[in-house]
Amino acid sequence: MTNGTDAAGDMKAAAPAWRLMPERGSLTLIRFMVRVSLAVGRAPSRVLLWIGAAYFFVTGGAARRASRDFLARVLGRKPTPAEIFRHFFSFSTTVHDRIFLLKDRFDLFEIEVHGAELFDDQGALLMGAHFGSFEALRACGRGLAQRRVAMAMYEENARKVTEVLAAISPAAAQDIIALGRAEAMLEARRHLEQGALVGVLADRTLGDEATLPVEFLGATAHFPTGPMRMAAVLRQRVIFMAGMHRGGNRYEVRFEPLADFSGAEVDPVARTERIAEGVRAYAARLEAHAREAPYNWFNFFDFWERRP
Repeated sequence: MTNGTDAAGDMKAAAPAWRLMPERGSLTLIRFMVRVSLAVGRAPSRVLLWIGAAYFFVTGGAARRASRDFLARVLGRKPTPAEIFRHFFSFSTTVHDRIFLLKDRFDLFEIEVHGAELFDDQGALLMGAHFGSFEALRACGRGLAQRRVAMAMYEENARKVTEVLAAISPAAAQDIIALGRAEAMLEARRHLEQGALVGVLADRTLGDEATLPVEFLGATAHFPTGPMRMAAVLRQRVIFMAGMHRGGNRYEVRFEPLADFSGAEVDPVARTERIAEGVRAYAARLEAHAREAPYNWFNFFDFWERRP
């Protein structure tokens, strides 16, 4: 038996680094940024990005170290302070652009799309990461594929994201599926049966779920198996998604086939192996994109931390 203090300590030890990091920013600050940005336009309001990126660069010691570690892996050398700052600034840019994308101001951007031919009139599971801009991907789903795009995420994150979306675009806040509830899988299935696209970011774990150790950027990282297992249960094809910021107002969106569970049901052992194959394929595609566009990587914590 353990007492309450020990149990709390064990839970904290098991939690991944990103969940232990304090929230930066607030809804009040977000609402202020939204008002200013929409009032003066995208170009003039970008001055806020330099201020925000500089603040987090100076005060975010852990995030700075994580950026340095990641960039060293993809660049093959020690990054300069300017390159680390560029990493922070790229993140700030995608957050700022999110305001205009959620307001359907697609005219402000040049979005190049690859893989749109993969979509038909059926639903599909889009599997991405904290890499680039999901809003650019959502814009393509609404604009090019002519369909609704819902986002599935864990309940704690869903609550925070819904609050942020509601501050920018209340309509977008409705397209959130909070995982971890009994009805979440039924809700996702309903969206898919209606021909919607359901997106999930599959590169982070809550710390208390099944993971698969995978070689990633030269070291072992632990990827959650839950998103791929969800695709197997729902018997859906899986499409890898990445919305990379290419500088200025340019984004490049890519959709690539990743796995397909839409065929006949297989026995549990074979399904488990197919899920593992899917996770490894996902990690390989994410690594390739991270090497190609490293400043789009937005996991500012020790991604390769050891798991208990």
